[in-house]
Amino acid sequence: MKFAITREVSSSINQCQLTHMQREPIDVARARAQHAAYIAALEKHGFQVEMLPEAPDLPDSVFVEDTAVVLPEVAVITNPGADSRKPERDAVAAALRRYRPLLEIKPPATVDGGDVLVLDKDIYVGLSTRSNAEAVRQMQDGLAQWGYRVHGVPVKGCLHLKSAVTRIAPRMLLLNPDWVSPDAFGGFSALFVHPDEPYAANAVWLGDALIYQPAFPKTAEILRKEGFQLEMVDVSELAKAEGAVTCCSLIFEA
Repeated sequence: MKFAITREVSSSINQCQLTHMQREPIDVARARAQHAAYIAALEKHGFQVEMLPEAPDLPDSVFVEDTAVVLPEVAVITNPGADSRKPERDAVAAALRRYRPLLEIKPPATVDGGDVLVLDKDIYVGLSTRSNAEAVRQMQDGLAQWGYRVHGVPVKGCLHLKSAVTRIAPRMLLLNPDWVSPDAFGGFSALFVHPDEPYAANAVWLGDALIYQPAFPKTAEILRKEGFQLEMVDVSELAKAEGAVTCCSLIFEA
């Protein structure tokens, strides 16, 4: 069974954390409608979706990806780099505890799930403003028993590693080479985003399709020419909070 954990858009999302973008007003009702379309796309492709309740006092809480990394053997509960986001973990951990044992990252380590790219037994952690080398060490220590290798990867120009690269096929990545080096990911080929669309590397791989954004038509055309089926979901309001399509769910099998 394929599962996805999501969370309702917070009524306080206009107070979200921002690092690389200027603040713009977010239409909460429109953001919720876009989020509903995202959930519908997951359900269309066979995911059973669990929606956690809104947290009015946690502006960024729709972005559940940052609170955990779900592996077949264990769920890693992160320690987000922004202090205001740490309380988001509690509800997510409670939900995941039904499916996995939990491994918790402790201070002084900080890591957002958006900085974590899992490629089989290799886990890449973006060394960003939100995630540090101590998190790499703790994850390696905690996950070695299952054969995982954890690597720190320099990332620049964007908030998270998965702003710069995501997996789109068993051995292929979608990548912005200005933000992360394709040489970091041994054994994987890379499809580059169109140079006019630097934020276009974020996609959700569903197995038979990709959830993707209509905001990046040039890269979408590149993907289609390579044979990818795209499930287009507009998340333009959530993008004003530095969110993208991977940010809004934790997907796994159970």
